[in-house]
Amino acid sequence: MASMNIEGAIIVQSNMEILVEVHNKNYEEARDAIAPFTELVKSPEHLHTYKISHLSLWNAASTGLTAQNVIDRLESHGKYPTPAPVVTEIEEYMGRYGLLRLIKTAEGLALEANNSILFTEIRRLKEVAPHILRLDGDCRAYVDSGRRGHLKMVLTLAGFPVQDLAGYVQGDPLPIKMRETTLEGKPLVLRDYQKEAAQVFYASGSEKGGSGVIVLPCGSGKTIIGMAAMALTQTRTLILTPNISAARQWIRELIDKTTLTVNDVKEYSGDVKEIGPVTIATYQILTQRKRVKKDSEEEKESEEEIKKELTNFPLFSAHRWGLMIYDEVHLLPAPVFRMSAEMQATRRLGLTATLVREDGKETEVFSLIGPKKYDIPWRVLEAQGWIATADCSEVRVPMNPELKMKYALAETREKINIASTNPEKNNVVRELLAHYSEIEDRILIIGQYIDQLEKLSAELHIPLITGKTPNKEREVLYSHFRDGTLQHLMVSKVGNFAIDLPDASILIQISGTFGSRQEEAQRLGRVLRPKADGRQAHFYTLVTQDTREQEFAMNRQLFLTEQGYAYKVLKAPLCNFENPGTP
Repeated sequence: MASMNIEGAIIVQSNMEILVEVHNKNYEEARDAIAPFTELVKSPEHLHTYKISHLSLWNAASTGLTAQNVIDRLESHGKYPTPAPVVTEIEEYMGRYGLLRLIKTAEGLALEANNSILFTEIRRLKEVAPHILRLDGDCRAYVDSGRRGHLKMVLTLAGFPVQDLAGYVQGDPLPIKMRETTLEGKPLVLRDYQKEAAQVFYASGSEKGGSGVIVLPCGSGKTIIGMAAMALTQTRTLILTPNISAARQWIRELIDKTTLTVNDVKEYSGDVKEIGPVTIATYQILTQRKRVKKDSEEEKESEEEIKKELTNFPLFSAHRWGLMIYDEVHLLPAPVFRMSAEMQATRRLGLTATLVREDGKETEVFSLIGPKKYDIPWRVLEAQGWIATADCSEVRVPMNPELKMKYALAETREKINIASTNPEKNNVVRELLAHYSEIEDRILIIGQYIDQLEKLSAELHIPLITGKTPNKEREVLYSHFRDGTLQHLMVSKVGNFAIDLPDASILIQISGTFGSRQEEAQRLGRVLRPKADGRQAHFYTLVTQDTREQEFAMNRQLFLTEQGYAYKVLKAPLCNFENPGTP
């Protein structure tokens, strides 16, 4: 039997799961070593469980990791030898990345492989066969160029990710440079990782680059990476964002930090519908549908019907875009995936803080937007001073006896509502506001339930932004929060996405979506932008004790663990603690 490594922090199991010992002195090093090719499954106190999946291996392969790199890391940090079936699985599935290639030839789009037996097997799969137009020898087949994205999708689902080397259309040219000094007079110098991320995506303009996802934390400057990619491609660009606030933030940033002018950058939204060399649109506007009457037997939508109903689809197809940027790509709606399947000849850059999607469509992101091209662990950027250090706490809040009985008698859906809107949480918010009042920290309170927020807003006299707040009013409140005129601000879930709140140092999450890891990523990111005076950021999530909400909180904590953050569990009332904000 092979010798045991007593200092090893991980145990690799034959079912492709990895147990990581949290209290091992080599825990952090081992966790960071396996993070690029694993997915966190659960994170109780002592042993965290990670899983190796085919998609996690292909994403790792796309960043340059080899099967031997992965196996070496497992052997180096493993307490016991890596089981042979795991080694075989890693070698086989990482070896599949790049076995199939899409290339552009004088005769059209071709799918090719090196192995004729494998290629015969793959082309005969019932999902793949309809995409084949004609064969060209034993290892090549010509395919429908209009179905490029659909073919990539079915091949990935069949277990054979295709490396797309077919290249891209040029798009209309657009001269653009990054400024050395912003319009506000501040020096602008791209950080090394920002330049590297943009260059890895662009790949010197070759067919090996041009599509993929950059995974970096909120506050690390993903917008600047997008602008740097635009400066490298020098082409007409369509930028898709999750909401109007994010769209207008992009417009402000582009005009402030690049040589583009207000005549070059246009907004396409529910309020304004202008198209320019750079157009910023929301996912919502692109998924608007025409009302089409259908007979009952025609209720099932075909792709053609979807195209007809999507009012703004021509924004995709009627212009020569050379680059598309998907901001917060983990929120991309299904109809935009369908459109993107037909835009595979356009360069595509996805930006996100997490590849986790609550709808499980990570495969669609991989196939249609592109594989992960670049990422850096949050704690690495924190150590380098690019994002604020963060202290994360879960505050468990009791229920009074009357509410406990109501909770016990309620149906499942109502239980979640009762726990999330527990009135005792309001007292914890007051305690935290009082604690931080003397040091004049800017505090953001965020929640899911509008009634709960409206009541708390009225009691505490704190402005509240919800989906119904007019855009002009939102912009004024965001501006006042940014410049310090407003010290406290309350937002509904509209505050999850791409809002520039650089000086928020404390976030109180009073309620959230059912265990959403992507939501936790966005909310923590709201306070991670580095503070001018080096202050630590504090993230508090309030959870009703002994309820379904506490169970959901455990899933959200997976995100914190993935990024290397420890979290404390506190119990209300916080007056029992001298200083709830210190580790």
